[in-house]
Amino acid sequence: MWLSEIILQQTRVDQGTPYYLRFVETYPSITDLANAEETEVLRLWQGLGYYSRARNLHATAKFVANTLGGVFPTTYLEIVKLKGVGPYTAAAIASICFNEPRPVVDGNVFRFASRYFGIAEDIGKQKTRTIFENVLSEHISHKFPGDFNQAMMEYGSKVCSPSPDCLQCEFNLDCIARQKNLQHQLPVKAKKTKIRDRFLHYLVFNDGSNFLMRQRNKNDVWAHLYDFNLIEGDIGREEVFENAKNLLNHDFVIEEESEVFQHLLSHQKIKAVFYRITLDTAQIKKAKSTLGEPYSVEEIVNLPKPKLIVNYLEKIGIKS
Repeated sequence: MWLSEIILQQTRVDQGTPYYLRFVETYPSITDLANAEETEVLRLWQGLGYYSRARNLHATAKFVANTLGGVFPTTYLEIVKLKGVGPYTAAAIASICFNEPRPVVDGNVFRFASRYFGIAEDIGKQKTRTIFENVLSEHISHKFPGDFNQAMMEYGSKVCSPSPDCLQCEFNLDCIARQKNLQHQLPVKAKKTKIRDRFLHYLVFNDGSNFLMRQRNKNDVWAHLYDFNLIEGDIGREEVFENAKNLLNHDFVIEEESEVFQHLLSHQKIKAVFYRITLDTAQIKKAKSTLGEPYSVEEIVNLPKPKLIVNYLEKIGIKS
């Protein structure tokens, strides 16, 4: 269940299911996952986004296999200490797998519980989770805590939806929100995350057979994944070409300039253009140390890459 919960963080069930099946097939045990190379794990995760989940998954597998003797923790307080596991995931695993009465609080539970109990605290604040957990702890079934949590999540998803049909709700007579006509005011979420615009200009250096690619560092999105040389900023193509000249110190040929690729992350709206620049083999080798490593098409297919890069590669005929 730990694997499925990590995959389903920020991911729909229909999208995450194929990834779950591939992971289980590739790594039948937590030891198999622990022994895998990080590049392999990231490649299997490719396209799912939020890649820190994959790195945390791998780190936790190593911890469980090497430090805990391959035995997964069985209590909430132990599970929540694992890398990449927060209160929601720990409560879900502890209650469903180990019958511990810990309430799960996700978006659906926030919605149902805030309406039913009339809780008007801002769910965007971290301290509010504790308020909900305390209220739900008084009502959770100690005999079937897993069933209780799954029912709460399901009810919030299917019945007490953002636009609820209160006449069909079997709890409508006791629901404080309905009594006070507050269904559309609860839950309260005052804080909104600002979306940042980013403009990426990728220089796709290649000699027809090999492409220069680099592994991204850990201080930005897509850490440890592979992409092309990047110039970032809201600048025009002339400035992009000038930057490319400074990198190469010689003339070059623009083989192709792509359309604008748009890619939406949770807090970022990305617009990217790819400039395919032809170099000869000698120039590729000379640029190797400063502009990345040359990879053949076959090698690129097996590298872990952001979905944005995958989309571009597929556009130019490289199925990845």
